[in-house]
Amino acid sequence: MMDKVELLAPAGDLERLKINLLYGADAVYFGGEKFGMRANATNFSKEEIKQACNFAHKLQKKVYLTLNIVFHNEEIEPVYDYMKEVVAFGIDAFIVSDPSLIPYIKENFPQVEVHLSTQNSTTNYETVLFFKDQGVDRIVLARELNKKQIKEIIDKTKIDIEVFIHGAMCTCMSGRCALSNYITNRDANRGGCSQVCRFNFQTKSNQDFTMATKDLNMAEYIKDLIEIGVKSLKIEGRMRSIYYLATVVGAYRKIIDAYYDKSLTDEFLKQQKQILSRVANRETSTHYFNKEANYKDQYYTGRVEISNQDYLGQVISYENKLLKFYERNYFKVGDTVELFTPKKESIIFTVEKLYDENKNKVEVARHPDNIYYLFLDTDILIEEYSMLRLIQS
Repeated sequence: MMDKVELLAPAGDLERLKINLLYGADAVYFGGEKFGMRANATNFSKEEIKQACNFAHKLQKKVYLTLNIVFHNEEIEPVYDYMKEVVAFGIDAFIVSDPSLIPYIKENFPQVEVHLSTQNSTTNYETVLFFKDQGVDRIVLARELNKKQIKEIIDKTKIDIEVFIHGAMCTCMSGRCALSNYITNRDANRGGCSQVCRFNFQTKSNQDFTMATKDLNMAEYIKDLIEIGVKSLKIEGRMRSIYYLATVVGAYRKIIDAYYDKSLTDEFLKQQKQILSRVANRETSTHYFNKEANYKDQYYTGRVEISNQDYLGQVISYENKLLKFYERNYFKVGDTVELFTPKKESIIFTVEKLYDENKNKVEVARHPDNIYYLFLDTDILIEEYSMLRLIQS
């Protein structure tokens, strides 16, 4: 049997890393406290990187560290020292965009893979072949390529290719943005993106104008990506919530597994697409995969981003038929709810009895972050990081 495609997920902190791996990611990527493109994420201290490697490797999964900013002179020696420290913790790959780091890593840490970041904006097979000759193990392609272009690169280069399948898109060419620096003095290419492309600008006619892209959603084309030879499917979102990550990673894990065990029906795919559509607050598109992206893939005259209210709570424990959880959004007795778990087990039920933290009976849960209990009679394994979500009628 062929090796399964890798599902790669983002981690902004240690809890998100655990969520991703438990819900089905094969590998995670994250930044340290320096040298990464998401300076506004919590990111990982050296001790947390060590913990991350230990946690992932116990599950036979991998960790990739981003070192993909635009480097200045004063950062070259420090990044060399930094790499020496974190390699000892068990990093499986560095994600880089600066070509000068490639020979240093290959010479000093041959056990660590080098992945070329999407920040390099790789769009053709000659560039891929060049970096393959330099020793790069994997190329993260620019997001502006279509199916035919991706396949041609794979066929002509025979190197591992990684593509984005879900999450926010950059208005500029695969992250090479100057807007943030120009307008807010925060350099997007050094980890400080202020997302100027999502600002609302006022035109002379008093109409809102934005240049924001809709999110990427490739759920319908996972089969195509696997069959043209993509090796890694990457989810964006190091700053997303744990519910978002559990839902997105869980849905793509199910789609990938269904493809390999030949159970990926149109109805199953429809169900997973519906789950994905509910978790995000922006519309989605496949952008460049089937055609040249156009005005339908962006917002130009403002947009409404409604916060998702489906996430009801994170489970703390289950004992004597009482489910203890932290509440996240309002719900009530009579609502239809799904309990879902990292092991892909789930149960849909109607809330019959609800109790506050003192086990007084109540009709509604209306205080986020408070502890509540609900009655549930089930035999499924309710483990750490199981969650509750509302099922829409």
